[in-house]
Amino acid sequence: MLKKILPALFAGAFAMTACAADNEKAVRDAVEALGPGIKVDSIAPAPMEGFYQVVASGRMVYVSADGRYMLNGNLIDLKAKTDLSAASWAATRKAALAKVPASQRLIYAPANPKHTVTVFTDVDCGFCRQLHAHIDEFNKQGIAVEYVFWPREGIKTTAGNDTPSYTKAVSVWCSADRKNAFNEAMKGATPKAATCANPVKDDFELGERLGVNGTPTIVTENGDVVGGYVTPAQLLKALEAPAGTVGRGG
Repeated sequence: MLKKILPALFAGAFAMTACAADNEKAVRDAVEALGPGIKVDSIAPAPMEGFYQVVASGRMVYVSADGRYMLNGNLIDLKAKTDLSAASWAATRKAALAKVPASQRLIYAPANPKHTVTVFTDVDCGFCRQLHAHIDEFNKQGIAVEYVFWPREGIKTTAGNDTPSYTKAVSVWCSADRKNAFNEAMKGATPKAATCANPVKDDFELGERLGVNGTPTIVTENGDVVGGYVTPAQLLKALEAPAGTVGRGG
């Protein structure tokens, strides 16, 4: 009897796997056909039957298994009163940022931090400069601030040249005294031109995949996003709130 049942079970499992693969291809093809340069980063079954959750080019959408229908907006579980999209975004950010090593961040931390945030920043951003002006106070509140670069002008101009904001970020990273160069740049000084192997392009592309669309973007340890510029007191209050009660869906 077992010899008869097992082949049937294996055949059924194979058929389900093949069907899922066909659905994912249909979904991927439909999303990437929406425009040039759209790249699907992840596809997973959505919490609602018949749909897949897709992250593509910094957006999260829901697409029917046949690739015909797309919903653009946050998915809310009305029974549980939970924003499922926000929770998925938080998990996505947390997992992605966990792969960025300390060696690719600019870290300002107290001896024993209570909280750690990742901040996507740009040296020409006024609100980024205001935030950094309070870096000592953030540290006194027990908050470690770990910067990654997100040049607001992007990496290349339409003419194919490096953008000024990208060039400045690279110059800061490649300076002999990286932190001093960053501190001075955040006061308005133009960093001395320098080049080297650097993570700036990778940081920018990571931010785009995670839905970053401005600076500063502050991401908590849980993957939630805490607005743009906030004071040390406001950030501490947000970090001490229950997980999932701050941030946005992306």
